[in-house]
Amino acid sequence: MLCERESLDEISVALAALGGAYELLDERTGETLEEQLFRPVQLAYGRAKRTYAGFAERHALNARSFTTATSGLPSHGVAGFVEQAGDAVAEADETLAALQDSLRPVEVGDAELRAGLAEVRMLLGALPARSAALMRTFGR
Repeated sequence: MLCERESLDEISVALAALGGAYELLDERTGETLEEQLFRPVQLAYGRAKRTYAGFAERHALNARSFTTATSGLPSHGVAGFVEQAGDAVAEADETLAALQDSLRPVEVGDAELRAGLAEVRMLLGALPARSAALMRTFGR
């Protein structure tokens, strides 16, 4: 469960960074960022929180609440925010991959946990390519 909490914190950082980038963009590019990056990260965050809460409930564990991270200073610029989000997503995915590879979800016999982890990783998986594509067209 510790790994999943850490990944939730990282996904929260990514959401905040993408929110910071959105605030600096024109409407058209902001909509693209929202559709291509923010929404999938937001869906992953929601799914990860549900997975975490469901696991805690099924196994009578104390669940912690999560708060959204802050985006940071606008001086990061759009590229800095998108890079920060990408780094956070990569860290979250790496943490979740380590959890899956450890076979602990299999050992506890929790199919819902395994499915949730897989779905979160799938949602996050496309983000690096989408981030790169957005940054290639940014400013054109």
